[in-house]
Order: sequence, then C-alpha cells, then structure tokens
Amino acid sequence: MKPLEGKVAIVTGAGRPKGIGRATALRLAEHGVNVVVTDLCRKYEGDLAFYAVGDDWAQMQRVVSEVEARGTRGLACKVDVTRREEVASCVEETIAKLGRIDILFNNAGTAVGVGPFLGMTQQQWDLSLSVNITGMFHFCQLVLPKMVDAGSGVIINTSSTAGLGAGELMCGYHTSKFAVVGFTKAIAAEFGQFGIRCNAICPGMVDTDLGESEYEFISQMEGITIEEARRRAAEKIALRRQCAPEEVADVVAYLCSPAAGYLTGVALPIAGGMAVGI
Repeated sequence: MKPLEGKVAIVTGAGRPKGIGRATALRLAEHGVNVVVTDLCRKYEGDLAFYAVGDDWAQMQRVVSEVEARGTRGLACKVDVTRREEVASCVEETIAKLGRIDILFNNAGTAVGVGPFLGMTQQQWDLSLSVNITGMFHFCQLVLPKMVDAGSGVIINTSSTAGLGAGELMCGYHTSKFAVVGFTKAIAAEFGQFGIRCNAICPGMVDTDLGESEYEFISQMEGITIEEARRRAAEKIALRRQCAPEEVADVVAYLCSPAAGYLTGVALPIAGGMAVGI
C-alpha cells in the first residue's frame, strides 16, 4: 500500500508540456493519487501576448492519459484561477466524480509581473496579483471546507525564490510571490487545528516552458543570447545547473506524504544553493 494510495489531488497550472504542474501530477499518480489537472487553456491577448500561455485542451487530455497510465484516475478541468465561478465548478466536479479532495497544489502562475517598474502597466500589475495570489485565495476558500469536514488535508502553494528575496526588474512578480509566502503561513496558522497542513515551495531556476520565457526576457534586457542567459544563470547556482521539473515534483510529493506530517507554514527553497536576493 502506497502512503498516498487513493488520495485525490487538484493540481493547477498543469497544462504545460514541460512544467512543474504536469511533472507533479505524474509523480503523485505514481504514488497512487487520483489527480485533477487544471489550466487556463487560452492565450493572453493584446499587450499581454508576450506572456502567452502554451497550454491547450488537447495537452490537458494528454496529461490525463499519462496520469491514468500510472494506474490512477485522472480528470481535466479548464480553469482560469482568477474567475471564482470556474474554480467552484472544478471543485464541485472533483467532489462529484472523485468524492473527496485531500491535496491542493496551487501551482498556476504567470510571469507577467516582470520588467522595468516604471514601464509596468496596471493591467500587468493586476494580472500578476490576480493569477499568482488571488487564484490561491479562490481555490483555498472553496477547498478548505471540504478538508475541514474530513479532518485532514494538504495544501502546497508555489511561490519562488522571488518570494524570499528581491532583485531588479521583477517588482510585480516579487510582490505576488512574497504574498504567497505570507498567505501560506496564515493558512497554516489558522487551519492546523483541523489537521490541515499548508506549505510553500520556492523554486529557483527550473527548466520549464516558463523558465525558457525568463531566459528570453533576460536575453532581450541584456542584449545577449538565450544560451548565454542560461549559462550566466547556472553560474549563480551552487550546484551549477538548473532544476528539472521532476525534482520539484519530488519535493511536492514529499510534502504531501506522511513523512512530512509535522511540517506546516514552511517556505522551502528548491534552488540548488542559489542566492535569493536582498
């Protein structure tokens, strides 16, 4: 019997082929978890097109197939985490089809909050906060009553090393990711009495689709190639390499497991020894 056998998890932001969400959904399935995967399944438009998301419904269905190939049940939901009605629909469908929610991995995020502060539009600022923190508010507020009734539950929120320290040209992103850490600690403090644990992961440089966008941004801002941007980033990491999405997934699976049963309110760097900023 696997420690997480028969549990049900919702994993948001799982639609990228090379992403933390997909990697975690598959890792949890390997541990016996039935997994609901969600993502936006549409692209940003207009001034936000640079930050276009790459997920689509067909890719979501591929992730479900990959989950089920590991011997558990899978379910896909189109969810814009900034729209509470879509979050509510996902929660209701999960309960109706899988009967419970034991794990919530709030992983959906956007890098729309990067760039020079004085050039940032209010639309970029608002969207950064709406996706990166308000989406977690919606999911937690709708899932927590289910967990309270069950007397147990695990919530993992994706922050970033950008939620632990700050650097240049990332004001909106830093603000949202610092908020995730505070939100995580507040949930942990309030709901620990109900047997619910809440922790944040703080990845550094990860080889994901979003990570590739970061290297593109750095290359444009500094006038260097994407390959040079990757090399310079690796030089700032003690282990001298970027993290694989599967390595983040391993940490999430651990935090969901009984082995981490006394950990709550933690903001855990997954950064290979990279400095987090000021």
